[in-house]
Amino acid sequence: MISLSPSSFLNKTGVPGCSTHLSLRRPRTITPPSSLRVFSALGSNRDPNGSVLIETTATSSSSLETSAADIVPKSTVSGGVQDVYGEDAATEDMPITPWSLSVASGYTLLRDPHHNKGLAFSHRERDAHYLRGLLPPTVISQDLQVKKMMHTLRQYQVPLQRYMAMMDLQETNERLFYKLLIDHVEELLPVVYTPTVGEACQKYGSIFLRPQGLFISLKEKGKIHEVLRNWPEKNIQVIVVTDGERILGLGDLGCQGMGIPVGKLSLYTALGGVRPSACLPVTIDVGTNNEKLLNDEFYIGLRQRRATGEEYSELMHEFMTAVKQNYGEKVVIQFEDFANHNAFDLLAKYGTTHLVFNDDIQGTASVVLAGLIAALRFVGGSLSNHRFLFLGAGEAGTGIAELIALEISKKSHIPLEEARKNIWLVDSKGLIVSSRKESIQHFKKPWAHDHEPIRELVDAVKAIKPTVLIGTSGAGQTFTQDVVETMAELNEKPIILALSNPTSQSECTAEEAYKWSQGRAIFASGSPFAPVEYEGKTFVPGQANNAYIFPGFGLGLIMSGTIRVHDDMLLAASEALAEQLMEEHYEKGMIYPPFRNIRKISARIAAKVAAKAYELGLATRLPQPTELEQCAESSMYSPSYRSYR
Repeated sequence: MISLSPSSFLNKTGVPGCSTHLSLRRPRTITPPSSLRVFSALGSNRDPNGSVLIETTATSSSSLETSAADIVPKSTVSGGVQDVYGEDAATEDMPITPWSLSVASGYTLLRDPHHNKGLAFSHRERDAHYLRGLLPPTVISQDLQVKKMMHTLRQYQVPLQRYMAMMDLQETNERLFYKLLIDHVEELLPVVYTPTVGEACQKYGSIFLRPQGLFISLKEKGKIHEVLRNWPEKNIQVIVVTDGERILGLGDLGCQGMGIPVGKLSLYTALGGVRPSACLPVTIDVGTNNEKLLNDEFYIGLRQRRATGEEYSELMHEFMTAVKQNYGEKVVIQFEDFANHNAFDLLAKYGTTHLVFNDDIQGTASVVLAGLIAALRFVGGSLSNHRFLFLGAGEAGTGIAELIALEISKKSHIPLEEARKNIWLVDSKGLIVSSRKESIQHFKKPWAHDHEPIRELVDAVKAIKPTVLIGTSGAGQTFTQDVVETMAELNEKPIILALSNPTSQSECTAEEAYKWSQGRAIFASGSPFAPVEYEGKTFVPGQANNAYIFPGFGLGLIMSGTIRVHDDMLLAASEALAEQLMEEHYEKGMIYPPFRNIRKISARIAAKVAAKAYELGLATRLPQPTELEQCAESSMYSPSYRSYR
């Protein structure tokens, strides 16, 4: 017998598809066995120290290379892509084995967030997995656990306390965390993501307890391939990566931007059904220019000014190359909260070689386009009949403008350059016009039209006479009463989208938009606002939240095995989202469907995106499923507890 002690495997690269700490970095040479068999910790093959005993059978003196993948049995379940040990909805009713390198049991099982069920372990499971005495005697259902947790969360008056409680739950009982988030998505989405995640990032150094992703800094330059191998999961399908330079509307938060990838990937699982074991949050730490953080004793990142130029580019290129080497061609890499100059460059550089997606540019554009398509129900006509004015000409503003122009071009059969002429942008120096063309950044140049310079937004509104006003400036209270009232004078139903996050940075509040427009505005925001009462009528403001798009979009890419993102996929996602609005929603003035139906919405978006990928010849998983929406639903992660053998 060979005894494998758990302590000898800590902090090594994990078994492919395995969900715990026990692992082998590379195949071990064991002499002289020709076969290995892992025993459950249920009987005589467990030594007094809790080590797992592997029986060896010697047949010759030659050495045998045996990898961990040979030890752990192959999965026979059939969920979505690479459902190694039964996490998806299709396998919900199947019994599974809680594998690590051995069968997880006892105290270790209770400390494993992937398999822990708390008081929901049945009496039989407590006997089978050495849990007697480690838990109180009562057995409760997962639904009762959810009820108890919601009661606890509602006792907290401070949103950050709720956020920390949710993160703690994610690290102790993964399935309960996602069950809670899925069942109460409308209440908890603002807790795990915007606006609370912004405050969490600002205070990340103070509240940081345990790592939730990979931190790759300049100190890891030349070793990123090895760093990626330190992550315990091997079947990664989605990576969300940030360098922390432009976190929401809060600016440079450096290494503390990790809250964003962690939050985004929680939504990939809860809203889009991408299993958590396939998700990897990454922060690229190249320093920070935030003096407050550099002088903060609790700051957890590199204490230096940001690296730029060649040093920055080389680190990012090494990261992108290592990701492809480790996880293959079909891993989705989502860029998040990079500064404008890097965001556009990275998307252009790697868009033709990797499966990359920038949520700030493309995700925001897709969800806003969906809202505009839905808003046509109120204002009539087509997008080509409308005039658009943006406050903000960064990633979000130019990304939205370009996708609107692309949709107009395709629907009206006119050149893209012609479609752009009804779209105007205002930046920090005023209206972007042709006389400024030589001094503006390259991504603003397509929007420099012939017009005299205008400095103030309200004057631009009076001159351009837009039907749609969109804020992506990151500057709060910039849609003043004068601006909104002017929009209301020009339009019977002005469309006003105040998209900047978090709530404090919103260009105006929902109450201000409805009040200043005499209840005529079609309004949506980036962060949530409560329903507004105005002159006896209740208005339900929409939330143009990227979470409507990116989880389903990512699921569509994964289930089809897509190798590149195409703009037509973004248009397909927008149209799929707009189609989810029902008559009852329009009666309340809504231009986005309720979040409580988000998993159905994500499945529909995934199916449309996958269908477009197959149509464009970019999908690799063949043959194409006949029922894509049904395929999407069955491959979604299910948070329900499994029955353990």
